[in-house]
Amino acid sequence: MAVKIGNINLGEFPLLLAPMEDVSDPPFRFVCKQNGADMMYTEFISSEGLIRDAAKSLQKLDIFEYERPIGIQIFGSNIETMREATEIASKANPDLIDINYGCPVKNVACRGAGASLLQDIDKMVEMTKAVVESTHLPVTVKTRLGWDDHTKNVYEVAERLQDVGIKALTIHGRTRAQMYKGEADWTLIREIKRNPRIAIPIFGNGDVDSIKKAANWRLEYEVDGIMIGRAAIGYPWIFREIKHFFKTGEHLPSPTIAERVEACSTHLKKSVEWKGEKTGVFEMRRHYSNYFKGIPNFKEYRIRLVTLENIVDIESVLQEISEKFETVLIDF
Repeated sequence: MAVKIGNINLGEFPLLLAPMEDVSDPPFRFVCKQNGADMMYTEFISSEGLIRDAAKSLQKLDIFEYERPIGIQIFGSNIETMREATEIASKANPDLIDINYGCPVKNVACRGAGASLLQDIDKMVEMTKAVVESTHLPVTVKTRLGWDDHTKNVYEVAERLQDVGIKALTIHGRTRAQMYKGEADWTLIREIKRNPRIAIPIFGNGDVDSIKKAANWRLEYEVDGIMIGRAAIGYPWIFREIKHFFKTGEHLPSPTIAERVEACSTHLKKSVEWKGEKTGVFEMRRHYSNYFKGIPNFKEYRIRLVTLENIVDIESVLQEISEKFETVLIDF
């Protein structure tokens, strides 16, 4: 049965690309979409930044037709500010608005935003209601199990947020206290999915980094779809590999060196198109090691890639990598 968020049809078991700060920008989203991501989100955007026209926040509103369906994710600690930010974000014409109640990092959570709202569910509900009432678009939420092991309150959160109108909920299987450490625990996600009161799609997030996990957890935890984050960095093929396995029960071969070079080159070109050569080249530097993880004796090439300053020279090194390592098999 197809999963729907409002009128958005995501197919039978969608794979979502998680919003990741300084990662899930349009160039990165392009290569993930090429490889089968069903739904994507912008990097999270500060509501305060949107309202005061901060350039970095406004740039994050950039979305492109080929990315659809796509959600703009916002966060903040002030209800009125979130209401205004929702109106601004809606004008950028995404397919939905997503609220971040999951970010655990200090400069977000300690300012009363992100996962911090898990300590004040009444305020979270009020804020969500304000966002829902401020847009014609479907509103979704991403959150965690709770603030810490003693306050795993996401079961209540799911019911109350559904009651004020959210259309889907993504749950990361860790508490805020865990940050990204330890193993994600999806058992509470399954309990929420089994709650007869819950009618909206429930997506699981956290630690899905292989076909095996995606297939096993789909069955074990009964979620409507899976959101993938860190495992897609440098490996956008994870979406197509999981989908192929779901469809056929077979494993696709790992991407060749030529495919890695092609994806990396596409990512670079899109980065330069979007941000200009200087910034596009600079911001691409964080991705090279990920695209070529597992290649023996790669350090020399990585050093060259992160020091070159123009796209022609970088493309030349990428071509060199393709030729030198074409027979190398990588078990990613």
